[in-house]
Amino acid sequence: MQKLKLDELNRATVSEFKAQQKLPVVVVMDNVRSMHNVGSIFRTSDGFAVSQIVLCGITAQPPHREIEKTALGATQSIEWVYETDTLSAVNKLREDGYVIIAIEQAQRSIMLNDFHPETNKKYALIFGNEVNGVADDVMQNIDACIEIPQFGTKHSFNIVVSAGIVLWDFFAKLNLK
Repeated sequence: MQKLKLDELNRATVSEFKAQQKLPVVVVMDNVRSMHNVGSIFRTSDGFAVSQIVLCGITAQPPHREIEKTALGATQSIEWVYETDTLSAVNKLREDGYVIIAIEQAQRSIMLNDFHPETNKKYALIFGNEVNGVADDVMQNIDACIEIPQFGTKHSFNIVVSAGIVLWDFFAKLNLK
């Protein structure tokens, strides 16, 4: 077996990507500390054609060299906005018809494998700070909470790993039936 060359991958150009149909998902980053994590989530969001990223609070914004190290240009393809306050961002998304979902370990959370997104709805997925998770005031204003099942000794996945798992799951459930 031989790996494909870059020109054999048939990837969309930035302008083609911007015009194509997107996953009905907005990724909300709630006070994410690491610029490498921010860049990686941009790249992952590009890979699953997420409709937008909302950067909140202390989350760094492009352009920045440390974000680009892991984004590899995805900051040019993915639409993004910055909001100083995560709760305000969530309230705006709710007004725009999004179902607000925190990715967190919480009481009454739904295991990811048990959650089934509906094709006629739009979703805002909130990924929290690497240490403190999704802010408490935001957790009080969500429609649902999804938890990723884990089977080892650690208490959580890295935010980028969590985003990859959840975005793949949404993509697969909405597009690969």
